[in-house]
Amino acid sequence: MTTENLTETAEKHRVVTQEEWIASRKELLKKEKELTRLNDELARQRRNLPWVKVNKSYIFEGEQGKQWLADLFDGKSQLIIYHFMFAPGDKEGCPGCSFMADHIDGANLHLTHHDVSVVVVSRAPLQELLPFKKRMGWNFKWVSSFGGDFNYDYFVSFTEKQVESGEVYYNYAYAKHDEGTESPGTSVFYKDDAGNIYHTYSTYARGGDVLIGAQNFLDLTPKGRNEVGVMDWLRHHDKYDDFNAGSCCSH
Repeated sequence: MTTENLTETAEKHRVVTQEEWIASRKELLKKEKELTRLNDELARQRRNLPWVKVNKSYIFEGEQGKQWLADLFDGKSQLIIYHFMFAPGDKEGCPGCSFMADHIDGANLHLTHHDVSVVVVSRAPLQELLPFKKRMGWNFKWVSSFGGDFNYDYFVSFTEKQVESGEVYYNYAYAKHDEGTESPGTSVFYKDDAGNIYHTYSTYARGGDVLIGAQNFLDLTPKGRNEVGVMDWLRHHDKYDDFNAGSCCSH
């Protein structure tokens, strides 16, 4: 932020004494604590959702070869799958999905020691995913569901016919859609001692915001997310050097 922008922000904002600021901050703190309690309660209700047994066989292509859904647990009982928007023929991944994916490796340093496996799944063939993964410097496991039903069954991929109709089933409702065959999402699975797999949770659209730590950093700042459209400022992390900060265009 330039000095000029800082001055402009200060001129438009109410400036008070330290005592007045403390009083306002304590009022906001009450609401923050209320939100924390509400989030805890939502998490409890999320854990108490009924489960659906996965009876269909899903196979994926990974760097270790063919793998079944059960293999993705990698010895853990809990599996989080991030549905990354990367359709067959795409040259690079969605910037928004890439933004989220930038957060996975740091979390994995801890999650892998807490009975959780995190895997990224896309519909593009593996040979199209791996060059982009290498370019972005990611270490997480990324597999392809190319040729299978997985993405369609979990409502993150749509057929050309569905897209042409102008309406798809996404985020638990039929809605207008004209942005290609892929959308983002996160799905969670549990595997019991007998090897049975259950689908426990899925979230879509802005439901994935909770996984993007950088957004939470921005929400603490005076300018917040500072965007006209959702994440219109965002670029792949290796493209910011070529980005004109005065531009508001989006990919």
